[in-house]
Amino acid sequence: MKKILIGLIIIIAGLITFGYLLKNNGSNGDRWIGIGVLLAAFVLMPLFLYSRFKNKDVRERMLNFDLKEKKGTDNQ
Repeated sequence: MKKILIGLIIIIAGLITFGYLLKNNGSNGDRWIGIGVLLAAFVLMPLFLYSRFKNKDVRERMLNFDLKEKKGTDNQ
């Protein structure tokens, strides 16, 4: 999974760079920049979040103050 993420980062950076190079040369590079940003938002970010938080307990990251108060009283 780590190699896939690194590959996607390289592809996205390449698309955005290619778009900026086309834009500086007077051509329309907005399409390539947009494709790179969309890939980053809708492909890279979910894959990163999945790989980062798989096999983790979700309750540790919830903002439920009732659970935290009950945990704190059990330790005393």
